[in-house]
Amino acid sequence: MEKLLILKKGRDRSAQRRHPWIFSGAVAELRGDPQPGEDLLVRSIDGHPLGRAAYSPYSQIRARFWSFDPEEAIDAAFFKDRLQAALERRRRMLGHLPQAFRWVHGESDGLPGLVVDVYGDYVVCQILSAGVELNKAVITAQLGELWPAKGIVERSDVAVRAKEGLSERVGLLAGSAPEGPLDLELGGLRFYVDLFEGHKTGHYLDQRENWARLGRYAQGRDCLNCFGYTGGFSLALLQGGAASLLQVEASAAANGKFKDNLALNGLDASRAETVEADVFKELRRFRDQGKEFDLILLDPPKFADTAAQLDRAARGYKDINLLAFKLLRPGGILASFSCSGAVSPELFKKILADAALDARRGARIIERLGPSPDHAADLAFPEGDYLKGLILSVD
Repeated sequence: MEKLLILKKGRDRSAQRRHPWIFSGAVAELRGDPQPGEDLLVRSIDGHPLGRAAYSPYSQIRARFWSFDPEEAIDAAFFKDRLQAALERRRRMLGHLPQAFRWVHGESDGLPGLVVDVYGDYVVCQILSAGVELNKAVITAQLGELWPAKGIVERSDVAVRAKEGLSERVGLLAGSAPEGPLDLELGGLRFYVDLFEGHKTGHYLDQRENWARLGRYAQGRDCLNCFGYTGGFSLALLQGGAASLLQVEASAAANGKFKDNLALNGLDASRAETVEADVFKELRRFRDQGKEFDLILLDPPKFADTAAQLDRAARGYKDINLLAFKLLRPGGILASFSCSGAVSPELFKKILADAALDARRGARIIERLGPSPDHAADLAFPEGDYLKGLILSVD
């Protein structure tokens, strides 16, 4: 018996618009006892075939479309075609393939639940869905055919896997592991990248083009970088001629790696200082001390995973931006980011406008920023458009 998922009346509209997710509340009937990750045919209530999807019984996202062609076979050739198309897309987007880039951006590349990043001679996979988990061996084999990697690493150490009924996993999928951190060029800067310990799949590739854009504003300015991690923005600000750079980061290990990266780039360490502290508390302390800066960068971790967390996230974003407005000298620059997909660009802009109003500061948008082009979101999948940033000139 064919595995079949039938949608409720009126719940096929998102599929008709090629959105890749089917939520549990849209399912009218399951036939054929599909197992986690299994491929099944999706139909509307009137029997119209809509495509093929991977079933996930534990998640609110009950199935993810592999293809909107109901006749397409989900096999090794399918995965090779999708992976090859994603690679060619990067070549067109970027003009050339840099040392480190995103090869597969999940749903936006027609492979829902799969992230693939390249770091020099190594490929790193993050597996976020039951469908990809079931096909992991096939996908790994196709990656190895398409890219001459020394090793393929899995970095599926993310809490979202629990929603799919999957445990977290870090390990080697194929080839050999690097002996230590890699020395790689990212966005015109050099970094030590640890594929097994670094955030995400090893580093934040989505911000690499924004580092240089911020660096253009740094000349002669006293700069503050909050949530600095291993120093992408800090290095760019120093490279751009910052008079001084203060990085606030809660992790002592991350601050230590920033100093290593500082030396790797041959930048003047006398202009840089690090503080290990909670950013919210430290900004309040700076305010109470009357400290001032010419440029402040806010690039916090995700504050909202879901729409239910929006109110709390909005308060967090407003809090840090309000404090930043108060710490800026007249004529200063505020660069503020949100990587919370549930926070729309319109809402983020409103939060910053409210913060400026409460701080009694005028501010003008001089640049709108997003992720590097290899993280581009499919228009049919707005959830993939997660990273947004504004550069403001502050009166």
